Amino acid sequence: MARCSGIRADGGRCGAQAIRQAEFCMNHHPDYEDARRRRNSKGGKRGGRGRPTSELARLGARFEELADKVLDGEVERGVGAVVGQLLNGARACVRDGLAAKEQEEIIGRLEELEEQAERQAARNPLGSPWGA
Repeated sequence: MARCSGIRADGGRCGAQAIRQAEFCMNHHPDYEDARRRRNSKGGKRGGRGRPTSELARLGARFEELADKVLDGEVERGVGAVVGQLLNGARACVRDGLAAKEQEEIIGRLEELEEQAERQAARNPLGSPWGA
């Protein structure tokens, strides 16, 4: 298979495999520029999955601390119950926020796949994936 004719940011030639019947790979092909921009614009914004996990761990530690204080008599049971409910609400917000981000990401990826399928169908009206 042919190699990509694109030039990397450091000035070297891209070594990736070119797309079938094209001289560029997915990263350098002009037809995929919009999808590439969308992907690149997300860089660094998602924050990985570590942030929600650390926030949930912090809330879990607060639950344990609260339980210990209630059991030791430092905090009244009624106050402890209310604080526990508030912490549980905060946990639910973190969980729901993570679920919403995952849904948005999946929708974005699905839209990209649909766009790619539409472009491929326009280039190949017979519907054959081999172009025949």
